[in-house]
Amino acid sequence: MLNRNDDATWVYVDPWTYIDYCWVKADLLEFNGDITKLDIRVPILPASDLYGPVSNVRASRVNGDVWIAWDGIWMTEDDYRGYLLEIWVCEGEELVFKPIHSHGFLVIYPDDPDCEEDSYGRVYAAEKHGYTRWVAIPWPAYPTATPPKKPAE
Repeated sequence: MLNRNDDATWVYVDPWTYIDYCWVKADLLEFNGDITKLDIRVPILPASDLYGPVSNVRASRVNGDVWIAWDGIWMTEDDYRGYLLEIWVCEGEELVFKPIHSHGFLVIYPDDPDCEEDSYGRVYAAEKHGYTRWVAIPWPAYPTATPPKKPAE
């Protein structure tokens, strides 16, 4: 294990059965020792400049869910590995890291309004040599109630 997210629900590993590093949901693995004791550091994803970053990244809010979409990147079938979203969303009253792998161009994820910090995220294209440059997701704010206008006197 190379790293973990804040609450140790995801770990960044170098698996012996795969040619690259990846995020794995912690409850799918067995550990010797307490993984919450591992110092957290930002993992460096292997970079690739064979393909450009995703484009037309957009997001909208529908009730409590954020809909994130982007335009796909053409790449050879041999290179293609999907897309990686790294999002930090509000769950309860805490901002939580969620890495998401997708083979489509749309991800829908819940985002609560109760955090002091704003949610945010970024999206990469994944190919067999690494990841493209990330693109920030323009995270939609929660709608705020607009007070009624004062009647004119």
